[in-house]
Amino acid sequence: MSRAPIVVKPNDYGRTLGVVGTNVTVLASNKDTKGQEFSFQTGEENTGPPPHSHSWDEAFFVLRGSVEFTCDGKTEMCSPGTLVFIPGGTIHSFQYGPDGGEMLEVTGAGSMAAQMFTAVDDQVPPGSSDVEKIIDVVGKNGVTVHL
Repeated sequence: MSRAPIVVKPNDYGRTLGVVGTNVTVLASNKDTKGQEFSFQTGEENTGPPPHSHSWDEAFFVLRGSVEFTCDGKTEMCSPGTLVFIPGGTIHSFQYGPDGGEMLEVTGAGSMAAQMFTAVDDQVPPGSSDVEKIIDVVGKNGVTVHL
């Protein structure tokens, strides 16, 4: 597997994906990098994914606003400049704080995040409360929801 440097400029971004209350712009997928994935994520207050886990590592860098992370039962409000690293297999969730937030997400090798984000955007209507459908779609893309 040959890897090469890539440069992704704003005009190169794909469409913004709607993923259960979070807007996700995939900057580079593992198909692009032959390794990790990068995405820009934004959300409004009190939106974010439920407790879930997956096999790949994940890191978030908070850029604007605040984001409340819960990892392995420990909750912490994170402000701009905070890095949150989540090892693969860890049950975690996050919720955007007052005035929403923005983050850069970087995933580890073997990530299916970009694939999962695209599948949710394609198969789950915006604002859907069909929890069974959401669990089915993310489950087919390497994510286990823990309700």
